[in-house]
Parts: sequence; C-alpha cells; structure tokens
Amino acid sequence: MTLDQWLLGSVAALLIGFSKTGMPGAGILVVPLLAHAFGARQSVGVMLPMLIFADVFAVVWYRRHAQWDKLIRLAPWVVLGMALGALALKVLGEMPNGKTEMGRLVGGLVLAMLAVHVGRKRWGDRLAPHSVAGSGAVGVAAGFTTTASNAAGPIMSIYLQSMGLPKDQFMGTAAWFFFVVNISKLPVFVWLTVANPANPIITSGSLIKDAMLCPIILAGVFLGRWVLPRVKQDLFDAIVLGLAGVAAIMLLLQAPQPPPVRGGLTVRHSGGYKAIGR
Repeated sequence: MTLDQWLLGSVAALLIGFSKTGMPGAGILVVPLLAHAFGARQSVGVMLPMLIFADVFAVVWYRRHAQWDKLIRLAPWVVLGMALGALALKVLGEMPNGKTEMGRLVGGLVLAMLAVHVGRKRWGDRLAPHSVAGSGAVGVAAGFTTTASNAAGPIMSIYLQSMGLPKDQFMGTAAWFFFVVNISKLPVFVWLTVANPANPIITSGSLIKDAMLCPIILAGVFLGRWVLPRVKQDLFDAIVLGLAGVAAIMLLLQAPQPPPVRGGLTVRHSGGYKAIGR
C-alpha cells in the first residue's frame, strides 16, 4: 500500500473496530475514507472482511443482549433489499460514476430516516417503524445499502434507537444483524467479481490489505469496549444520530470520480472528463 492508503486505511480500521463495540454510526465515516484510498468499487471489497473481523468481537461481547424480535420482523425485507442491492451494484459497476450515485442515494435515505426520527417528537410513535410497512421499508433500505455500499449503519442505528433500546441491547442487536448480513454478502461479492473480472470487488490483493489492517481494527475494538460503559445513554443517542447525519451529508456531497481510461489519457475540460489518445 502507498503511504496515503496506509494512513486512510488505518484510520478506517480504527473506526470500524470502535463503531462495532463502542459507538455505532462512527463506522459510516469509513465509507468515504476507503473509497478515497482504494477506489470506489474496490473499497467495498476491502471493507467487508474488515467488518466481519470486528463483528466477531461485537457478537462475543454483546450476544446475550440481542433483541431478536426486532430483527426477525426485518429479515424477509432485508433479503429483498440485498437482492436489489446486488443488482444495482452489478449495473452500476459498468458505469464510471455509478458508485458516487449510489453513495448519494444512500445519503438521501439516511437523511429521510433522520427526518422521520425528528418528526416523532411532534407526531409521536405514529412515525416509528412499528408497522409492517415501516419495518418493510427499513429492512429493504438496510439490505440495499449494506450490499451496495456497506453503509447500512445509520439506517439501523436510527431504527434501533427509535425502539428505545438501552445501550447494551442496542449493541447486541446491531452486532448480530451485521454479523449475519456481512457473512451473507461474501458469496454475493464473489459472484459479482466472477461476473465482472475486469472490475472485481474482492481480490487476493484486497484480502492482503485486510490482513495488514487487522491489528488496527483490534485496537479500535478494545477502545470501543472501554468507551461504551463510560458514555451516558442520552449522550450515546445524540452521538449516534449526529454521526448518521454527518455521514449522510458526506455521501451526498462526494465528488464524482473520473472514468478510467485504458491506453490513453483523461483530461478535464469545462464539459467534464474527456479521453484522448490511445
């Protein structure tokens, strides 16, 4: 890895570990960091094994606090969302700025859920996702965004926070959700790589990068474990929602990347990017 990749990858690895065991929502900041370090599409494949590694520790520590009824109601909708996300990832993989557009879509979904959450203060639990339709919308959105961009953290954070879960139950429920979902995404990403070998997601090189960053993830895991008991519930809720909002804005404002050109040059002019030469 280059120096920039080391620095950005290390910060991302620390945040992944920290978010899984201490402060949910912080992990969404990893999405733009890894995209800048490794490229939009490959960053998805680099990030997934890192998430699974951190998920193991979160499940071990908080497994007894999981509220399974909150997850079971989402399960069929999450599967549907994952199928749609895989389809979108395949289609957008052929587009030069597809990943940027996906990020903006995810950011819009997160901001919409934040608006609903804030609206609950005025309209009460009528806006909480307790109904079948509400749970379905959350499940599809979470499955879609986690498959397409590993960015379902804010959506699940808002959903679980709206359930009024204490910190430990919040962490345990989120830990099991992401552990199961992230494991399920592995064969999907392998299939997408085989289907489009010129534009892969998971490669031997990405797995080597993951292995090199594992010690930093481990440091973040223990840091989060130390921080969580020392944060008050009200502050915990405020930080979770605040980080979700910041991450959504970052995704909405991200700049499109120039399309790759093989065997030539890419120059920028007033109308955008243009390929020249051979």
